Amino acid sequence: MPIKRAAFKHIRKAKKKHVANISITSELKKLSKNYESLIASKKADEAKKLLPQLVSKIDRAASKGVIKSNSASRKISRLMKKLSSLPKA
Repeated sequence: MPIKRAAFKHIRKAKKKHVANISITSELKKLSKNYESLIASKKADEAKKLLPQLVSKIDRAASKGVIKSNSASRKISRLMKKLSSLPKA
């Protein structure tokens, strides 16, 4: 257990931040799975509509420090690549 009051405060802050980060990452995973299922079922139109929302969430998570910026860029790049690999309808 910490001794100083500031250390207790830091523990409280870390718990709150942890809960917020978990909610952000779970939302990212949920959207990514939805996107992947649309790609797998070859629904390019719906995937195109979901992509900007997903990219926005990834960028926001990177700016908040939930995921690293290079990781965010890599994820976005792979999402775009999967969409472009679908045949044009």
